[in-house]
Amino acid sequence: MHPQLLAIVASRGLITRNQALDRGTSPGDIRAMLRRGEWVLLRRGIYTTAERWRSLDEYVGQPRLRAIAAGMAARRGWVLSHDSACHVLGMPVLRREAQLVHLTRPGWTNAWTENGVKHHLAAFEQHQVLEIDGVRTLDAARTAVDVAREHGIRAGLVACDAALRRGHSHDDLRAAYARMRNWPGVRAARAAVDLADRGAETALESLTRELVIESGIGPPETQFPVRTVRGVFWCDLRVGNHVIEADGFGKYRPVEAGGLATDPERSLRDEKVRERAIADRGLVVTRVIWADLWGARRTEAIARLTRDHRESVTRFGSRLAAELREEAEGIRQRHGDRRSA
Repeated sequence: MHPQLLAIVASRGLITRNQALDRGTSPGDIRAMLRRGEWVLLRRGIYTTAERWRSLDEYVGQPRLRAIAAGMAARRGWVLSHDSACHVLGMPVLRREAQLVHLTRPGWTNAWTENGVKHHLAAFEQHQVLEIDGVRTLDAARTAVDVAREHGIRAGLVACDAALRRGHSHDDLRAAYARMRNWPGVRAARAAVDLADRGAETALESLTRELVIESGIGPPETQFPVRTVRGVFWCDLRVGNHVIEADGFGKYRPVEAGGLATDPERSLRDEKVRERAIADRGLVVTRVIWADLWGARRTEAIARLTRDHRESVTRFGSRLAAELREEAEGIRQRHGDRRSA
């Protein structure tokens, strides 16, 4: 491959037909590379190398590159939106069976799907449009609201939490759906915005908070700091004297298996030590993993949350000890409030 084409792939991952032709690659060469599987066609006239494509994960990397390619190929007036905007903006997306590219342009609310692309007709303001990697995309606040309308409260909650983490406010999110009075799915958008909390640092934490709310044990507080003999630990969620921790498998899975742990056994041991140190302050700890959020496991997890919360009330009362509350306020004043970071 021409060195300049390699540089293009290295910088943004895509090659256009015109770029290839301008650097001496003939139409026959392009067809041959596609036939041999050396190049991958993403949109008409837009390619990437098979090596680059294989290096990307199927959950974020490949959908993001596919979205950028669709944005480059889109006619004037279309912008990336919904899941595709999330991929480009770096916002989490709940995985679905059909991974479509989403494009929106101004018009009366309507939508259709063609060749792996869902086209939406829906009005938006120009100040809601950003340009990233050379393509136009709707901003995080509008995108979060659109995801909620398209996929429901659960997916919308994950997106709205992410928009708050990126610096948007609840008012920004409400402004994004203000003109959507009679649009399909707007009720889900309103509900997701009302539940949104910037203290959720991951999609797992967002969904665990939804699980806690569904359990009915009380409104959860995010990012609660606890001073222990082993230092300050920031707990994902707290209701009364009950702490709920959202555990991703990544921190226990070895690096070579796609995880984060260089020493999985030590990571697990450290987590047990952390849990004991928190419990020693007069708190009951419940751990929730991704599998607990779905199907029959969800019912079991809610029962466990209810049981553990009842234990916390029996042992330590329904109200947080004044000492723990004062310590938490002091930690937040000195080190910053992670709910508003």
